[in-house]
Amino acid sequence: MLREGSPAKRAAIVRAALKVFLAEGYARAGVDAIAAEAGVSKRTIYDYYGGKEQLFLAAVAETRAGQEQAFEQLLQETLDQVDDIEEALDRFGLAFATQISRSSERAAVLRLMIAEIGHFPALLTQQPARNALADRLRTLDERGLLVVPDPNEAAEFLGLLVTGPVQNRAWYGAVAVDQGTIEHLVRAGVRIFLAAYGKQPRT
Repeated sequence: MLREGSPAKRAAIVRAALKVFLAEGYARAGVDAIAAEAGVSKRTIYDYYGGKEQLFLAAVAETRAGQEQAFEQLLQETLDQVDDIEEALDRFGLAFATQISRSSERAAVLRLMIAEIGHFPALLTQQPARNALADRLRTLDERGLLVVPDPNEAAEFLGLLVTGPVQNRAWYGAVAVDQGTIEHLVRAGVRIFLAAYGKQPRT
């Protein structure tokens, strides 16, 4: 049976594990190196997490949980009180795309997940960020600001439209993208989204 252990020690292990996994990749990362980085014994890691696979999943999950909290805060700030739908989507898209393109850790975690997804399909089983965005789009549909038959599908498209072109130019965090380019790409993505989901004028 795994030990719950000290929250502070668990946090130290997860931080150390993420650092080592990002630097070495899953296959090359060793539990000995993670234990040394965390300042704990190898036995403590096995007692808390059971092994390298479970530790990897825990490190990615806890990192994504922090990102999801930040995303929820962004949604509250940009899409919870909306009068001008295009302006609101522009603010959301610009903040989200900028956040993604400027966070070296976020980009590194994404690259790690892409590299390991074939071995860890569980990484794709939860999509809380998309679900949270879908809830906002559903509300905007109910208010008559958008026409969204399928909020989950619309959320996926919106996310891709405002971040995909930026990610392509940034090579997923490897290359810096200037703010003017981010703004141009986001606004273009929002216009495309509104062409599909915006409230159409009566003819």
